[in-house]
Amino acid sequence: MRVVRGRASTREADRRWTADLLERTADTGEAAVRVWTPHRQIAFGRRDVRSDGFEEASRIARSYGFLPVERRVGGRAVAYTGRTVAFAVAIPIADMRSGMTHRYTVVSEAIMDALDVLGADVEEGEPDGSYCPGSHSIRAVDGGKVGGIAQRVRRDASLVAGCLTVVRSDVDELVEVLEPLYDALEVPFERDSVGCVFDVGGPDDPGRVTQALESALAAGPWTDGSTTVESVR
Repeated sequence: MRVVRGRASTREADRRWTADLLERTADTGEAAVRVWTPHRQIAFGRRDVRSDGFEEASRIARSYGFLPVERRVGGRAVAYTGRTVAFAVAIPIADMRSGMTHRYTVVSEAIMDALDVLGADVEEGEPDGSYCPGSHSIRAVDGGKVGGIAQRVRRDASLVAGCLTVVRSDVDELVEVLEPLYDALEVPFERDSVGCVFDVGGPDDPGRVTQALESALAAGPWTDGSTTVESVR
């Protein structure tokens, strides 16, 4: 198991490290985990980029101090404040046609177990009108979305990745930028759909959440019992 820690000095370099996570797992067959706080940015999905409102949405992102970037997978816009905790698990696979649901389940359970240890009360599910809506999200019990999970699959490896909103002050900031941005994209969005780890009893500390998530994900069924730590340069 390879554990990658830290954040690169630029957004472009940081994104390359995550892409490399999947490439190296595909090449070596060794699973890898990365949990970190990405640079401040808003990542737009393919449907966003094709939308007539994309240029206006990008302008809105910049006006709030978020760099617009395009990601290779689907889904809708996700904002990273610089305190948002992101996670990525690269898993070797033998058949890209099977195992997707199981990988989602195992990663979701690991994340919820880590949050439970930190005192956060969460469940699987998606509130109405949430940002980047999807089938695999984590929310406060009957409350706002705390995080989401996506998966990218290639012939010999899969990358299960997502992010968590941790800090209470980030909730107001996310609502402020996402409301007009989603309006420009003509995608439904509800202000009350945004939650955070702190609101459900967890720490207001991205560092503690990062450590707990890394430990939980590095102990998953994809580990071989050994760990090699690599620092982002």
